[in-house]
Amino acid sequence: MPDTPASSSSPRAARPIAEDGPPRGALLVIFLTVFIDLLGFGIVLPVMPRQADPYLTALGLSPLASGAMIGLLFSVFSLMQFLFSPVWGRISDRIGRRPILLLSLLGSVVFYALYGLAVTLPPERAALALGLMLLSRIGAGIAGASVGTAAAVIADCTPPEGRARGMALIGIAFGAGFTLGPLIAYFGLALFARQPWGVGALASLLSLVALLFAIAVFKETRNPDRKAAKEFFSIARTATVLGQPAVGALVLTYFLSIFAFANFEATLARFTKEGFGMTDDDNFLVFASIGAMLMVAGGLYRPLAKRLPETKLLATGLAMLILGMAGIGGLAWLLYRDASTGMAVSGGLRWLFYTACAAAVAGFAFVNPSVSALISMRADPARQGEVLGVNQSFASLGRILGPFAGSMLFSLHPSRVLPYVAAVATLCYVVTLLPRVSRK
Repeated sequence: MPDTPASSSSPRAARPIAEDGPPRGALLVIFLTVFIDLLGFGIVLPVMPRQADPYLTALGLSPLASGAMIGLLFSVFSLMQFLFSPVWGRISDRIGRRPILLLSLLGSVVFYALYGLAVTLPPERAALALGLMLLSRIGAGIAGASVGTAAAVIADCTPPEGRARGMALIGIAFGAGFTLGPLIAYFGLALFARQPWGVGALASLLSLVALLFAIAVFKETRNPDRKAAKEFFSIARTATVLGQPAVGALVLTYFLSIFAFANFEATLARFTKEGFGMTDDDNFLVFASIGAMLMVAGGLYRPLAKRLPETKLLATGLAMLILGMAGIGGLAWLLYRDASTGMAVSGGLRWLFYTACAAAVAGFAFVNPSVSALISMRADPARQGEVLGVNQSFASLGRILGPFAGSMLFSLHPSRVLPYVAAVATLCYVVTLLPRVSRK
């Protein structure tokens, strides 16, 4: 969509902010904001079910009810991001990116500290402890719904030809947070003598460091001369964004790609345990390696974005993602066949697993910045926060529905192939959207 300055008489409205170069520290603050969001998620993720278990036992809940409560603690984080990403985006279009990002980091400080407080309560106060854990997850999800605003900052301070490389920073930050979160949780908790509150304290302290850094160096990037939407929460405005042919197909592409990838993420730990007998420590390394691959692939994407259009990089990413998911599905069937005949797992199957995972993760690392860059270039510059917020909102919806569907499908057949079949089928449909996506 063409740039529509609010006033032709305003010199600032007549040229993009990017011509002056990125404001001091802006991209670094964005990297840290997204990194801290995923870092806090990665720190809490490995231990939250275990920390909730004593309280669930104290309440005498059935296994099904306990599982539902743990599922709620996980999914409510993404649900809040689904609801609040467009809200933060619209507000940032009106009042600026800086206050929203600072508020986001402050919220992370408060709500991760609240999580640390919740897990110190004795089992006799199980209902209060679980209530505070749930409140902390809701608050952390609301605070972490600023990824769309972070993408809007990149759109503010990069020219269109550099947009994809800028958006790749968000993918690298995701990978770094996903990789280092579990590692920091594992080694960093030694600082707190393995106390249960150490997880929340560590995430809160890291958020505080990022907040202080942002206060010191981050300058506003939003152009104040551009008119923004007046509504902070509007279903009609969201529908209008989705109704734009150049944007709606991209949002659908992003949602379905994340839905498919989440089928893989949600079932990976169970797959490695059943297929290869991996221990918790083995799984810890597998998840860390996936995050590392996201970082590496994101790093490779940036120089490629200088030479290739985003639509070709998107198509390449989808192809790698399909190959990876198909490989994992095929491997699941081979493991099922071998287990049925009593055959031991061969080293070749392990290498197939690692290769398929690498292809899937690298593919997703290409899809993510390509879609964000294309959306930002086709959106009204005055509504970058709103449009990118809607995109992140549907990304969060994919992270809610994908794990649910993947977990259910994983249990339906002993071969465990169904989640990956569903992922491949979904991605094949996404491929049919590429002609619409390529149309400006």
